[in-house]
Amino acid sequence: MQSLIAVGLGALIGTFAPAVGEQLKLLGDVFLHLVQIIVLPLVFPLIVLGIARMESVKQVGRIAVKAILYFEIVTTVILLIAVGLAKLAGIGTGASVGSADTTDLKSLDQGIDFSELVLHMFPANIFRAFADGNLLGAIVFAVFVGVAMAAIGDKAKPFVTVLDSIASVMFKVVGYVIRVAPLGVLGFISYDVAHYGFGNLGSLLGFITVVYVGLVIVVGVLFPLIALIYRIRYLALLKTIAGLAGVAFVTRSSEAVLAPLMGKLEGFGIGRSTTSFVVPLGYSFNTDGSVLYQAAALVFIANAYGADTSLPALLVMVGVLVVLSKGVAGVASGSIVVLIAAGNSIGLPAEGVALLLGVDFVVDMARTGVNVIGNSLAAAVVDRSEAKREARNASRQVATDPAPDPLQEDLVR
Repeated sequence: MQSLIAVGLGALIGTFAPAVGEQLKLLGDVFLHLVQIIVLPLVFPLIVLGIARMESVKQVGRIAVKAILYFEIVTTVILLIAVGLAKLAGIGTGASVGSADTTDLKSLDQGIDFSELVLHMFPANIFRAFADGNLLGAIVFAVFVGVAMAAIGDKAKPFVTVLDSIASVMFKVVGYVIRVAPLGVLGFISYDVAHYGFGNLGSLLGFITVVYVGLVIVVGVLFPLIALIYRIRYLALLKTIAGLAGVAFVTRSSEAVLAPLMGKLEGFGIGRSTTSFVVPLGYSFNTDGSVLYQAAALVFIANAYGADTSLPALLVMVGVLVVLSKGVAGVASGSIVVLIAAGNSIGLPAEGVALLLGVDFVVDMARTGVNVIGNSLAAAVVDRSEAKREARNASRQVATDPAPDPLQEDLVR
């Protein structure tokens, strides 16, 4: 409720006192800095402990394969949904490409270097990685540490106790930080309304509508279908994480809720080992809302420039995004960078991205909230898959156990 009130106040301040609204961005930045302080100190021990407590290294590999396979399948389906909707609506046709302001593109990277991505995953200095907020590098290092702790067994118990204590302290700090979230919301909304205004919304209303309709289909149709297949209580899951998805929506930062999200999912009944491994991994490789936005944006730009949008061309777009959307972990302005790189790959001018920058904050809120929901569902799916496997193994064990000997039971009695 406090965050909702902050949204209303922020919109009023940004509209009627834009100079004040621009200055209030400081509140939002302070909130995000507080969040970023605790993300890695919490995520690292949780991943290490989750892996160290798994049955074997084989289980770690199995969960990783399941998670990545799920990410690939679901994001590909979402890309197809987005491209189909954008093609059907014909967004971008007749758009005034000459009015695009390209100045904001100059500060963005114009491509994605996959060798740099690999090096990003394997940092030379883990302390530098922590200082830079390199989540992907921290995950990889945490996997190595967790596997090593599982291998040495009892010798790792003192370190387990230390990491457990660190995680508990960080969860407490998370509680303190979330209490000031409404102030962060007030700052971000005030700034967005003051800085961007509502002038560009009308001309790009078709694009915004397609993105929001697509996200509603994903959250209201695709995700419930997946939950039904795996017998997950989807509405109960949404109720559990609704507040955090709302915070992600208004702050436009899924990182802002990473730490408390894992705690909420544990409370929902998902195992800590699964949650602490799948959710951070998903933040790098399972951006469901972002890939839908990227696909719709590419079709918009293609239509605006009169480029080919036949079925083969659309399938090429999907293929390019399947690859590039997984390669922006740790890259600032990730979705925009993907659009520029994907556009270059299929012959669309980078200037076309500038058409969408004026309304990016509007769709960014929705796609960020959906990213949080998608990663929560991914953790639930992987956890349920592991639970089913354990149940099957238990039933096989019962079936292979020798039947009790009645004579032996009598002798025991």
